[in-house]
Amino acid sequence: MLFKDVVGQQDIRIRLIQMVREHRIGHALMFAGGEGSGNLGLAIAFARYINCLNPDPEDSCSECASCRKYSKLAHPDLHLIFPVAETKESGKDPVSDDFIGAWRECILANPYTSLFRWYEHIGIEKKQGSINRSESLQIIRKLSFKNFEATYKVVIIWMAEKMNLSASNKLLKILEEPPENTVFILVSGEVNQIIPTIVSRTQLIHVPRIDSESMALAIREKHTITDQSRIDSLVRLADGNYLQLTGSLEEVQESANRFEMFVSLMRMCFARDFGGISDWIDKMAVQGREKQKQFFQYALRMIRGNFILNIEAGDIDLLSEEERDFSIKFSKFVHPGNIFPIYDELNKASIHIECNGYSRLILFDLSVKIARLLKP
Repeated sequence: MLFKDVVGQQDIRIRLIQMVREHRIGHALMFAGGEGSGNLGLAIAFARYINCLNPDPEDSCSECASCRKYSKLAHPDLHLIFPVAETKESGKDPVSDDFIGAWRECILANPYTSLFRWYEHIGIEKKQGSINRSESLQIIRKLSFKNFEATYKVVIIWMAEKMNLSASNKLLKILEEPPENTVFILVSGEVNQIIPTIVSRTQLIHVPRIDSESMALAIREKHTITDQSRIDSLVRLADGNYLQLTGSLEEVQESANRFEMFVSLMRMCFARDFGGISDWIDKMAVQGREKQKQFFQYALRMIRGNFILNIEAGDIDLLSEEERDFSIKFSKFVHPGNIFPIYDELNKASIHIECNGYSRLILFDLSVKIARLLKP
């Protein structure tokens, strides 16, 4: 990640670059910022910049051997530490190196990711991850070796508040007196959860929420959205949290996909187009059970909205403008005579999917029944 890839935080970028150019690089820094602030991205960009072979006044060069390795988070003098938990693959007392491939994949896909998303990525969302004493011993061992090729050996500890007491105490001495040309970068969202003796040994860099102007610019440039009213709405909802922004955009896209799938299914059921339904089932079956369940919940909301339109119960249908445009014509086929059976079939299909039923059979059975209920 480069400085230019970080959304906003211009003042901090200037401060970090100035620190390097004036040869005032601290041996231990704390990038403290809330979820979605970009503190991890800044830490990676800073580590990349101090080891870039041809840095310019504003960013790393992106072309030297060091930058190419940093772009994959695979530089031999870059050590990445993060919370983990025991799995079948890792065995007891796991350390970050047991999950390094998964972490690179997760962070390269989204450097603004949250702790919970990381836990989901490696299948430990029901556990409490931590940075344990074995990790500290591993860090000390690695730092006992000479640098492979970089000017600075960099240790990035992501979610440093997850260091347990034993791990923290073990790192105290090396944080205070690290080997020559070694830089520790602690990234934290909850500095008050880190023991004071660790915090006191670091140079604190506060990473605030992203300003509205930078957030709006990112929406235009990175997500190619030009509607100003929509941009204003997204900025307001994100509240300076870029992860929240991308989550909102993902949900909008998912909602659009579900709408398209719902419209296609209803039209084909009404037309008794079972060849088309078969193709629709092929698309739905590969999406996974969670997305299938989400589709059923969406379909239930759409059926409810269409029924309310049909009986003219007032402005409580909770349909978007696009959904209402479709529903104005479709709603006359969702009436008191079939609303409850349709609801029942969608609920049963969702339950059967959750119980690991064969999805293609469940979807085909549902389609046949919806076709009969829409047009006897």
